[in-house]
Amino acid sequence: MIKGFRLPKVTFKTRVRDDADSDYRWQDTTTDDYFKGKRVVLFSLPGAFTPTCSEYQLPGFEESYDDIRNQDIDEIYCMSVNDAFVMNAWSKDQGIKNVKCIPDGSGNMTRFLGMLIGKNHLGFGLRSWRFMCIVNDGVIEQWWQEPGINNDGNDDDPYEQSTPKNCLDYLKSSH
Repeated sequence: MIKGFRLPKVTFKTRVRDDADSDYRWQDTTTDDYFKGKRVVLFSLPGAFTPTCSEYQLPGFEESYDDIRNQDIDEIYCMSVNDAFVMNAWSKDQGIKNVKCIPDGSGNMTRFLGMLIGKNHLGFGLRSWRFMCIVNDGVIEQWWQEPGINNDGNDDDPYEQSTPKNCLDYLKSSH
């Protein structure tokens, strides 16, 4: 992905609650709702409840939340090609309080960013390749993606580039 690329207009189908006692309701949330006028960290991963995503990446960003926010970042978003029900359940299961999970259920944003891959050999269907970026008012400021992007049945799932440490290192060096 190229620095300076403006994120495409996408509508995400989310499930939200007005308060802890209310039922969940559908809410369309757009790219502008998430990114307009904000500087955010967006990371994407192959799937909720999968090993690397659940053991390292999402919890790592949750643990680093305050350190990252203190580097002139407004929000941290985790995106996956999973529906709103799955993303909400995963966030709850992981005890996530700060990182906001974005359900890219149809893979539209992931496809537009060139990161949609096939994991049919595992029964997963289409998923996201692991990547991370800094987005400033809807424009990509910095981009990382894991090496070896593939659709060929290779089960490599590297987690070297899209880490909270690399994010923090960049943010601290860019001041």
